[in-house]
Amino acid sequence: MSSLSINSRYRMASGHDIPVLGYGVYQTPAAQCAEVVSHALATGYRHVDSAVAYRNERPSAEGMKHSGIPRCDLFFTTKIPPKDMTYANSKKHIANTLEATGFDYVDLYLLHSPYGGRENRLGAWRALVEGVRDGKIRSIGVSNYGVHHLEELEAHIRETERSQGEGAGGVISVNQVELHPWLARKDIAAWCEERGVLLEAYCPIVRATRSEDPLLKPLVQKYGRTASQILIRWSLQMGFVPLPKSVTKARIEENAQVFDFELAEEDMEVLDTGAYEPCAWDPTVSRD
Repeated sequence: MSSLSINSRYRMASGHDIPVLGYGVYQTPAAQCAEVVSHALATGYRHVDSAVAYRNERPSAEGMKHSGIPRCDLFFTTKIPPKDMTYANSKKHIANTLEATGFDYVDLYLLHSPYGGRENRLGAWRALVEGVRDGKIRSIGVSNYGVHHLEELEAHIRETERSQGEGAGGVISVNQVELHPWLARKDIAAWCEERGVLLEAYCPIVRATRSEDPLLKPLVQKYGRTASQILIRWSLQMGFVPLPKSVTKARIEENAQVFDFELAEEDMEVLDTGAYEPCAWDPTVSRD
């Protein structure tokens, strides 16, 4: 992991590459979004994680365009809203995203949650698969999916391929979930690793609620880094793609300064807490 840099990318199951560090814009006001996205890109980020539900797809895209960086070097993620998890709604959202952003394609489109019931989840997935087929989306995946949701989708993909041919069911490239030392989700991580599904980590710095945690304070002192940097580095060394968010320019920069040090193996073990303590919602446990 020491060889990682802010320019590093992982190859997804789709065959496309994703930057190892993302800039999250959850709860970023639309009026600020273009400016902070531009700043993040000037800092070195190349990956912006938005969602229809965040109501900032358009300004996110504006910030990306204003950066002057070629579109082919940038990576944009968005998500089908949890309350709109149907085939028809998803088709509309894909069209609306392209219109709002002015992009020719979306790099990664996710189902934001497993809510809505099996039929609607699988219908929304079918819309994403068609988006890939039509060249509107490059890679697709899910967010907040537990193992049982992933297995449901995997079974659907296999059945679709049996009846319609190889590739017809789509490829799960990513599962984006809350991940940090107090929520490492080893069951989901193991499932995804076995199948080559990349894990993206939202809330990687636990919403800055653990800065004084007794596990982190010795590491902050040892490495001369902030608690947030320690946590983002942990995420990188776990093989995740962390998505830290901030509207403070200094923190945006700080969160990207994580590629010139490495946590020792014994310190990674210290951070293996075995805890299950979400700081956000947790749809992974939904049985809907």
